[in-house]
Amino acid sequence: MKDRMYSRTSVHIVLMILITVSSTGLVIESISEGWEFWVPPLLIAGLLASWGMHLFQYSTEDFRENFYLVFAAFATLFHGVHGTSFFDLVVASSLMMVAFSMINKILFLNCILLEFFALIILNIIMAVRGNTIEFSSLVISRIILHVVAELCIYYVCIQAIRQRESYEAVIGERDEERKNADKETDDFLVNISHELRTPVNVVNGLATLLLQKEESEEVASIRDAGLRLAHQIEDIQDYTDIQRKEIPLEEEKYMITSLVNDILVGISGYVNQNNLEFIIDLNPNVPTMMKGDIKKLHKIIRHLLDNALRFTRHGGVYLKIDATRRDYGVNLNIEVSDTGIGMTRKEVGSASKGLYQANRTRNRSTGGIGIGLNIVYGFVRRMGGFVQIQSEKGRGTTVSVSVPQEVLNPGQCIYVDQKITRNIVFYVRGEKFKVPQLREFYDAMALNLAAALKQNLYSVNGIKELKKLLERKDITHIFTGSEEYSEIPFFFDKLNDDGIVVTVAANPGFKVNTGSRVIVMQKPLYGYPVAKVLNGEITSGVVGTSLLIDKPEFKGLRALVVDDEPMNLVVATGIMKNYKMITDTAGSGKESIQKISENHYDVVFMDHMMPEMDGVEAMKAIKQIAGDSGKDIKVIALTANAVAGAREMFIREGFDGFVSKPINIGDFEKVMMKVLPNFISNDKRGGMS
Repeated sequence: MKDRMYSRTSVHIVLMILITVSSTGLVIESISEGWEFWVPPLLIAGLLASWGMHLFQYSTEDFRENFYLVFAAFATLFHGVHGTSFFDLVVASSLMMVAFSMINKILFLNCILLEFFALIILNIIMAVRGNTIEFSSLVISRIILHVVAELCIYYVCIQAIRQRESYEAVIGERDEERKNADKETDDFLVNISHELRTPVNVVNGLATLLLQKEESEEVASIRDAGLRLAHQIEDIQDYTDIQRKEIPLEEEKYMITSLVNDILVGISGYVNQNNLEFIIDLNPNVPTMMKGDIKKLHKIIRHLLDNALRFTRHGGVYLKIDATRRDYGVNLNIEVSDTGIGMTRKEVGSASKGLYQANRTRNRSTGGIGIGLNIVYGFVRRMGGFVQIQSEKGRGTTVSVSVPQEVLNPGQCIYVDQKITRNIVFYVRGEKFKVPQLREFYDAMALNLAAALKQNLYSVNGIKELKKLLERKDITHIFTGSEEYSEIPFFFDKLNDDGIVVTVAANPGFKVNTGSRVIVMQKPLYGYPVAKVLNGEITSGVVGTSLLIDKPEFKGLRALVVDDEPMNLVVATGIMKNYKMITDTAGSGKESIQKISENHYDVVFMDHMMPEMDGVEAMKAIKQIAGDSGKDIKVIALTANAVAGAREMFIREGFDGFVSKPINIGDFEKVMMKVLPNFISNDKRGGMS
């Protein structure tokens, strides 16, 4: 449609130029020949009116085109009624016919041809009466030649219009075929999404419920495999949307610490299993709350980290997040560096075009389906940002992403009480790292954090250096690693007993001496839990990612879960019991309506694709019942139909929220807190919410 609009606009411009040139020449000729004095002002006025309508797009296109034709016909008539222009008439008429043939309206050409013959007959009559032209054989042959030329030009223009119409009809059919194919693709994606997500939701959900009852390495492996499959299903859908250039943005407010926590939960297990270091450098000056598409940001970071970890055998990965202030808000800068195999200049160029990961040999050796960077580039460009890759073969890769975000709360995302003076020691032995870049990553993280929080930081590389510093400075906090602590544990225990807060960054499972009050902070170490230690909110024990958050509870909330798949009901009910909700189930839309009529519910979780009555019909019926009885029942779509635009479609239909299957706990909590904020009985999420 846009291409057609631009095409007609360009035709109008060409037409206006031809009319302008012709009218200007006619005005000059009229004045020089002394023709009727009142006509040139009319021509100038008509020309100005034509340009005015074109520039301001006055009225409809058809109206403007009709006006252009009438004006051009008037100018041609004025030119043609003068006997001196008798033999120039075919030139003016032919030019007019060719110009207006671009509009693809045969009626216009018929009018121009009719005007030509009318002027020819009129000129012949005037010449006979005035005896101004001698109709010799040469004159007659010239008149016949002009008529034949006009008819030939008319025929050629007609054929050109018909060919263009035929071409446009073919293009239209192809567009219709493409739309039908897109619709079939959409239907296929919806069905395949539903068919794949439903069993994956069951596998992931049941595995999670089993792990909550009893830790099992085998069950954890099943859950992790299910999560990986769920991510790959999403990736295929995202890749398809990007290729079709249909990427909806779901902009909402979010906290950057919540985004980082979600990343931590999903990546920490993989890092620990592969003995890689993962360093997170979140600049405290990043605004606390912003507005944007947090889901796409999460996927962008996940793909960058997946890429970095997949091609890194030794060393680790460094995630840096900061923000650059702008008039419209900030540019959120995300940088992922690794100590992996790196890329050649040619490979960097291919990666920038989204082709590098598609190397089949590379994917067979590293895993993945090879579309990660395509998705990153597609999302970032859709969000108005840019991607930059720097790499050297054998020396790792750095991928930088920057996307504009609206700022809702400009306050620091991580902060400490500035009234308290702290002297902090960062004690890490550089020689323990086989890959020197890791020490650089840790130093950069510590320095950036201390500078933004305005804290005194001292970095030491050995125990002697540490002891000397303790003698000279009033040290309040020490952050060290598990290897450093294990060398002289009783030394650090005594320091902690003497009032210096000692924090050890270690992998899960690490333990300090019995009775020690040294804080163990599970890796990866990053600013948010560090700030909790500096503020005195954490004084001892083990601090893991999951322990930084208190889950919200919806105690007493009555929920009805509607799904035609029994195992989905088991999974959803099991998850919701963790939030102390009172749950009931229905196996169909009709059953849900019956239960709504007989019982009280605060929220209904509705599946979409069900036999007899689908979720949309059932939701509207429930809303009608609730409205008639004066109740406020929230209906949330809980569906495996999660293709692009699904959320917008469900919200547009009247749903209050949308949660896709497999159920992501973070997404579930966010939707619940947004849709049912009055039922939150324990919200201690703080900066991580």
